[in-house]
Amino acid sequence: MAEKVVLHYLNGRGRMESIRWLLAVAEVEFDEVFLETREQYEKLLSDGALMFQQVPMVEIDGMKLIQTKAILNYIAEKYNLDGKDIKDRAMVNMYSEGVMDLMEMIMLLIISPDPKPKLDNIESKAKKRYLPVFEKALSGPIYLVGGKLSRADVQLLECTLMLEEKFPGILADFPNVKSFQGRMTRIPAISEFLQPGSKRKQQPDEKYKKAIMEVFQIKLP
Repeated sequence: MAEKVVLHYLNGRGRMESIRWLLAVAEVEFDEVFLETREQYEKLLSDGALMFQQVPMVEIDGMKLIQTKAILNYIAEKYNLDGKDIKDRAMVNMYSEGVMDLMEMIMLLIISPDPKPKLDNIESKAKKRYLPVFEKALSGPIYLVGGKLSRADVQLLECTLMLEEKFPGILADFPNVKSFQGRMTRIPAISEFLQPGSKRKQQPDEKYKKAIMEVFQIKLP
């Protein structure tokens, strides 16, 4: 029997949340070790568990994986969520990279001393650069690539939900994306992950911000 997957990160979204989403969709059970103190982080460093001295870190199949994209790629390939061939995988990667660029901007809001200008920039880029791409891609197909569920779809759903938390109604001009969102949330594994009590994390709050500052020794203005 394979050992359970273990995630090492803070008790919040950040770069680990997309990994949680993908594992949930693949119906893979996982445990979490939450970093709450600098000492816990330094213990991982001293143990040599973090190749580039950073998290997220995922213990899976006897490995200690770091680098978010590498982790997502491994899970997607292992659970057939990366497209049917090399061309599909290229498309999946392009869509995923775009989504991650947008989500990265949202993630950084928690450590911004003045989030208002950044929020305006995120909303503008979402409407003008990112959402039009997905609106066009979903003008006919059920999924983004090759007619089958991929990690790009999972990450797009995660991203649209994050956007709606910040900008209610942002999908009003993107009906294909909104319909896609509705279809995705009806997938049983996703529906379960969206229920209260799941391992999905809530929006970052002051407690999460404090943990970031403590664990990574970040000095905020």
